[in-house]
Amino acid sequence: MWKMAFRGTSCVPILILPLLSSLCQSDDQLTDAKPLSAGDMLVSKGGDFALGFFSPNSSNTSLYLGIWYNSIPGRTVVWTANRDYPIAATSSPMLAITNNSDLVLSDSQGHTRWVVKSGITGVGVTAVLRSSGNFVLQSPNGTSIWQSFDYPTDTILPGMRIYLSKRARVVRRLIAWKGPIDPSTGDFSLGLDPKSNLQFVIWQGTMPYCRLSMLNNESVGSGIYQNTIFTEVVTGTGDGFYYKFLVYEGSPYSRLMLDYMGVFRFLIWNNRSSWATVTEHPASSCDLYASCGPFGYCDSMGTVATCRCLDGFEPAGLNFSSGCRRTKALKCGKPSHFVPLPRMKAPDKFLHVLNRSFDECTTDCSNNCSCTAYSYTNLSSNGAMADQSRCLLWTGELVDTGKYSNYDDNLYLRLANSPGMHHSILTFYYLGT
Repeated sequence: MWKMAFRGTSCVPILILPLLSSLCQSDDQLTDAKPLSAGDMLVSKGGDFALGFFSPNSSNTSLYLGIWYNSIPGRTVVWTANRDYPIAATSSPMLAITNNSDLVLSDSQGHTRWVVKSGITGVGVTAVLRSSGNFVLQSPNGTSIWQSFDYPTDTILPGMRIYLSKRARVVRRLIAWKGPIDPSTGDFSLGLDPKSNLQFVIWQGTMPYCRLSMLNNESVGSGIYQNTIFTEVVTGTGDGFYYKFLVYEGSPYSRLMLDYMGVFRFLIWNNRSSWATVTEHPASSCDLYASCGPFGYCDSMGTVATCRCLDGFEPAGLNFSSGCRRTKALKCGKPSHFVPLPRMKAPDKFLHVLNRSFDECTTDCSNNCSCTAYSYTNLSSNGAMADQSRCLLWTGELVDTGKYSNYDDNLYLRLANSPGMHHSILTFYYLGT
């Protein structure tokens, strides 16, 4: 038996599932005169999202302020305010707009568990749960002061615009739950690599767990799944990057989520009344960071992803834990050539050289005895960054690369010439110093 209480209305106690809570209508706004208490909810216009207090387990001892889908079975939480500061159910949590126009979550003992400073004096500040699932604190004239879309937890919703980096600093990451029923800060996070600001990485603590894609100034990915059209856009702003996820038609519910096991999924609500996984990373153990060892790569072109050695290399041991070794040693002062390897994911630990043409990138690598490979991409002319090239160089071992059908770049791998070998274009001599 649940007794559902809603702000601005009264509900007759009936035997229902949380799914049917939309039978009782509720406000979508919070004002200084109407705080939100345990049992109350804000419901967005159209009824797709709800904001209120929830307990992730059956004990109901700890409460969190969160946003979830309101019109589908179960409770799929997409944002949590006080993830590391739960409130005991006996402490009467309350979300209120204070006399200072701040948005404050507190308990009956007067302890503040979460706060948003408005910076505005006077009356008229409100908070509204929009139909997109965005919770917005706004001034009396409707100007946004703060919004939950700028502070995601483990989920990205359609329409979110997330700043990934600014002035060479990573400013936002997704952070997974600690466990399936524990919203607190978990071990896994997803964001840009702070060393380069050029690639998405899933982190386990401070260690890379899975590298995703390299960024261009205008990276666009799109697809169709069961009549749902979706697009991902990463845009350069001149001093950083932001990410936007869009869904145009099809399923009314879709989301990107980093789960507590470190898997990043694109999920769509399907006709069978369940969440369907469209894509996920890592897709196999082969996708885990450096799983194929130095100079090994994850070949995902077949039915099953498999570790293999790069051209000119052979396994260094019985398995790929030790990676691969050259079949012919590469030495300074000896002739070498570059082999183009198509559809390759760029290895990690690269050097990004600015303002280079393809030929200049090739020359930079060939003239450096320690350079083992290079890659080149001419970035979109619509990007906001001044340098429209991406020349990447590698010295030493090549770690965490792979071959994928949806990758377009070539990796140019340096190999030693064999006796009698003639390469009129890509053969180089470097005497060293």
